[in-house]
Amino acid sequence: MTNFTYSQAALDRLQKSDADIFNALMHEEVRQSEGIELIPSENYCFPEVYALLGSVFNNKYSEGYPGRRYYGGQENTDTIENLARDRAKAVFRAEHANVQPLSGCAMNEAVDFALLNPGDSVLGMDLSHGGHLSHGHPLTNMAKIFKYTRYKTEIPSGAIDLEKVRAIAQECKPKMIICGHSSYPREYDYAGFRKIADEVGAYLMADVSHLGGLIAANALKNPLDFGFDVMTTTTHKSLRGPRGGMILCKKELGSKIDKSVFPGMQGGPHMHQIAAIATTLKLVQSDSYKAYAKQVLANAQSLAKALLDGGAHLVTGGTENHLIVINTATGFGITGDVAETALDKAGITLNKNVIPDDPNPPMKPSGIRFGTPAATARGFGEPEMKQLATIMLQVLRAPADAALLAKLREETRSVCKRFPVPGLEGTAQPKAAAA
Repeated sequence: MTNFTYSQAALDRLQKSDADIFNALMHEEVRQSEGIELIPSENYCFPEVYALLGSVFNNKYSEGYPGRRYYGGQENTDTIENLARDRAKAVFRAEHANVQPLSGCAMNEAVDFALLNPGDSVLGMDLSHGGHLSHGHPLTNMAKIFKYTRYKTEIPSGAIDLEKVRAIAQECKPKMIICGHSSYPREYDYAGFRKIADEVGAYLMADVSHLGGLIAANALKNPLDFGFDVMTTTTHKSLRGPRGGMILCKKELGSKIDKSVFPGMQGGPHMHQIAAIATTLKLVQSDSYKAYAKQVLANAQSLAKALLDGGAHLVTGGTENHLIVINTATGFGITGDVAETALDKAGITLNKNVIPDDPNPPMKPSGIRFGTPAATARGFGEPEMKQLATIMLQVLRAPADAALLAKLREETRSVCKRFPVPGLEGTAQPKAAAA
């Protein structure tokens, strides 16, 4: 057996040298193949990404930037990083790109340290209303350095009242305003935020980690088209690339951003990751990827409608992007952690999630969050979305019915067999050893 993911020789060596890890790998392949990932921050990467992440670029240390490295032997690493940067600028219509951040939080922290001084004020979305930890949640280290103020959405519509945002901005005088989220099912009014930032003299940043692939395919609006100073995105979500981050910005901020990433935040970049980002940015320019992005949105609409028709209470009443949040406490009388566990037993993986101004704690919140990028990458269409909605509704109505969950697990497995995980199609993986 060989496939795009692993060579047979590598698998044989792993099985002999570390059976425990080998078994975990085999079990995870089965889990991903027989169940469906609906966590909106997860996706099945392009098969080419696997090849590059396991390539000899993993062996190379490349501190610095193309043409200005601290080690020799960089002719090929310079090639791939230059390609990644040029492709990022072309795909997102950006003046400058940095592709070295190791993760999403690291890229956002690099922007903070590039543009702010300790004690500066930052305005971002409240976490329970859809914001992200890296935008200044009180428990993060960044909140010890900068002063974060949060704006909220309107309940139940999910709209952002720009007049309220303007009033908060005039009061807290932010050095930077952030548009970005981890669980907000609506589009931003980027032009409206640009006006507010201009009025208070703030930098304007968009964290589009969830939306990056949909923006790359022109299926959703691009904040850079509205004059944003900085835009960040992870590369492993809707982009279907490796785990990593990118910072896109105006040309005049490029030097500050680059210095903040290296040497400010990290040392040597992961060149196997950057190679995979470069290839991802080529693949997302294809017609097939653009069709994929449109289908992600169509699938989200189909799934949301079927859930609404079945009585689910959707936060913001629906979705305008790829993700959906259900208030399980109101709709089904259960907390999000109960819903997550029950759905997992039915072969559907998603995550518990807070809802706006959630009265419950984060580990036992009132909602669940899910999305359509991964299912769409496997080939699920709108009929399959309706089938998934039917399964989900049955689980949410009877989360403690073990017999029902087992039956629904078989239904999920049957659907998934028709749509192999990209990169694992037609392969027969070695079985894990018995426990």
